[in-house]
Amino acid sequence: MIKILLAEDDGELCSLVKAYLNASDYEATACRDGQEALERFLGEKFDMLITDIMMPRKDGFSLARDVRELNKDVPIIFMTARDDKLSKQLGYKTGIDDYVTKPFDIDELVMRVQAILRRSGITESKKLTAGNLTMDSEEHTAYVDGRELPLTVREFDILFKLLSSPKKTFTRSQLMNDLWDYDSSATSRTVDVTMAKLREKTAECDGFEIVTMRGLGYKAVLK
Repeated sequence: MIKILLAEDDGELCSLVKAYLNASDYEATACRDGQEALERFLGEKFDMLITDIMMPRKDGFSLARDVRELNKDVPIIFMTARDDKLSKQLGYKTGIDDYVTKPFDIDELVMRVQAILRRSGITESKKLTAGNLTMDSEEHTAYVDGRELPLTVREFDILFKLLSSPKKTFTRSQLMNDLWDYDSSATSRTVDVTMAKLREKTAECDGFEIVTMRGLGYKAVLK
């Protein structure tokens, strides 16, 4: 799954953009300031950075410069209220790929993300293998030793998400926000029950283990 790092100190806008990105089949990680975003970038692999300019602790210009020093190819989009020529010139000089001014249409932002990722040659892997398990996200099918694994759509999406980022812990809240968006009856207990069923169904898989992180959530550990 394509991973996007989002840095935006406006909580409402940050949540909205994150929800739209996740609904568009990206995995968005949201930060509320530039320093937090840089720390997340240092600790994880991201395929794109979308950042505001005016943020606490570290502004967007500094964040973009630091990220560009670490990775000269990762696409960067500025998402900002600053519409002056100087800011745009400085942004592009820093090495950003696009400049979106607020207010903006969320659908247009997603289209720009898609276009930049396409031009950059960054595509989502549709297939995944872990030991004797193979998964195809396009066909939504999973096989163990050549036999189809009877997973529900949600079970498939959870397993594919975990295995796409092995060793990363996903909190119950993250899983609920990403995979139970429109099910208001879902609770953390719902997640636990679903994970228990998923463990039962993948008992014969020999390439990974679904680990419970007590008090946090779940992660997949490859064997």
